[in-house]
Amino acid sequence: MIKRVVLWPPYVWLLILFLLPFALVFKIALSDYAIAIPPYTPTFDFTDPASWGATLRALDFENFQWLVDDKLYFTAYMSSLRIAFVSTFLALMIGYPMAYAMARAPQQWRGLLMMLVILPFWSSFLIRIYAWIGILSNEGFLNMVLGWMGIPPLTIMNTNTAVYIGIVYAYLPFMILPIFASLDRMDPSLLEAAEDLGCTRTSAFWRITVRLSLPGIAAGCFLVFIPVVGEYIVPDLLGGSNTLMIGKVLVEEFFNNRDWPVASAVAVVLLFVLVIPIVLFQRAAERRERASA
Repeated sequence: MIKRVVLWPPYVWLLILFLLPFALVFKIALSDYAIAIPPYTPTFDFTDPASWGATLRALDFENFQWLVDDKLYFTAYMSSLRIAFVSTFLALMIGYPMAYAMARAPQQWRGLLMMLVILPFWSSFLIRIYAWIGILSNEGFLNMVLGWMGIPPLTIMNTNTAVYIGIVYAYLPFMILPIFASLDRMDPSLLEAAEDLGCTRTSAFWRITVRLSLPGIAAGCFLVFIPVVGEYIVPDLLGGSNTLMIGKVLVEEFFNNRDWPVASAVAVVLLFVLVIPIVLFQRAAERRERASA
């Protein structure tokens, strides 16, 4: 009985904050565009069970077909996945050494280092991205410093480079913290045992440290990759019109074109693009655990 009571809150939370909103978005995705408030004509009525059969037979997926016919959406999805993959890789290359250094620091310093990692969260995300505009703009702080050093100014704003910088800066703590948690739990005597058995320090690092930190790496990569795919603020402010991401397309459809059915279809496809690989990864991880048990 206690076990069931403990399990109920997460399921209720999932139902209220995920499944019901997703059902509403999916319903709008199956609707027709209309010049009205709200700007769509529902083709499916949840409140009338008697009409469900006829309604299901009459449903069409023209909004999803539109996403297939218009190459803009496919390009936006691919561009978002590419930017998210590169950003996640860069965050991992920067975050892993930082997490490793934190885990190997003296115990009395780890709390301070942890606070420094999460310190950016004490200020607004939007303000921090606006700060990067002041740094990376053509007359910004970076080019000012380069001018003092006699180096020609760089054009970084409104490029993918600025987007990568902003994304990696914003999401780096999400990569560091899970990896640090994995490394902090690792027994240092395992490395000593590996070296006693003939491994070099480099070999022991790859065979012991990296392998034991794989759960943290996977968690960090998911925490960075998933929100970056649908990121809107960073590419809009730092990338400008030259950066195409599905988050910008989604906002454009919702607020500028007011085509809620197509925008909802974009959101539904984006959800499946993110959820299906995660489910496959979890199943593969479970199979590996059962095989090693």
